[in-house]
Amino acid sequence: MRALGLMSGTSVDGVDVAVIDTDGEAVAATGPSITVAYSDETRRLIRAVFGAETPNEATQAAERAVTDAHIAAVREAVAAHRVSLSAFDVVGFHGQTITHRPEKRFTWQIGDGAALARALGVKVVNDLRMADVAAGGQGAPLVPIYHAALVRDLQRPVAVVNIGGVANVTWIGADGALLAFDTGPGNAPIDDWCSRRAGARFDAEGALAAAGKVDRTRLERFSEHRFFVRKPPKSLDRGDFTDSWAEGLGVADGAATLTRGTARAIALGARHFPAPVMQWIICGGGARNPTLLRAIKEETRGSVTTGEALGWTGDAIEAQAFGFLAVRSLRGLPLTFPTTTGAPRPLPGGRVHLP
Repeated sequence: MRALGLMSGTSVDGVDVAVIDTDGEAVAATGPSITVAYSDETRRLIRAVFGAETPNEATQAAERAVTDAHIAAVREAVAAHRVSLSAFDVVGFHGQTITHRPEKRFTWQIGDGAALARALGVKVVNDLRMADVAAGGQGAPLVPIYHAALVRDLQRPVAVVNIGGVANVTWIGADGALLAFDTGPGNAPIDDWCSRRAGARFDAEGALAAAGKVDRTRLERFSEHRFFVRKPPKSLDRGDFTDSWAEGLGVADGAATLTRGTARAIALGARHFPAPVMQWIICGGGARNPTLLRAIKEETRGSVTTGEALGWTGDAIEAQAFGFLAVRSLRGLPLTFPTTTGAPRPLPGGRVHLP
């Protein structure tokens, strides 16, 4: 099937749109991709409802804005690449996570799948986390089965790390065995620090962190957080790790310390791997931060590369994954597994909306 995958992460940057041809097991081809930034107003509406657990006027306004932004992003993508929407069999729509509390069997990705299907005239699959969380799984990470498809021809064991607002890792063994979990904070605390202290949405090229000095005492205290010793499966809400532990530091030193914290958390994840990895492959927004990449290499003391260096479209991987998962959903194939989310058994998922 030809699928269009849509992803917006907890960094609230915008909508990633990607084309993938797949049967939900192997990747036949990947096509063009595009990122369309959210407007400042849409970001404001989303941030205002982080942590919400019940619908209200604010969540409804945010959902309308998210849905409209996704419709606009798809239309911009197909126009830019001169593709017809009729060429697609399905759209995989992640939506925008505003609250993730699996311990309460609750996760909420806002976005109206039915409205998206009507507007685009294409079948839409969304609510891809719900079934897993309802069954007692963590509902995250969802991308591991796609990571496994991507590394089929690489030497393994290997770790694929996605750094969005939260960072997660997929360990893929030589025999294809999977283990996946959130490692800790990703870009979110760094972004929030830059927004509050430097008047910037993020640390472009890691320049602010590169100019600062890591507070080693705080870093070691951060490393003792109970989340890091907890065995997988485990997942996080964007707000579980904040920039508060850098309070009192200068702007550059705070950015440096938070950046090192993200790298340290990723390295600490290796204690849970069944076997050491031959390389770490970094994807997501964090892969564009050279200061963070250097920190990961130093913290893991391993071979670190990026998805881009392997020929993957790094920014599009999660969007491609949701196209891949939509096809799996239509075929009734499992999306989550006991070793990726703690689901009681391999579980299918997703809700289908017809145009």
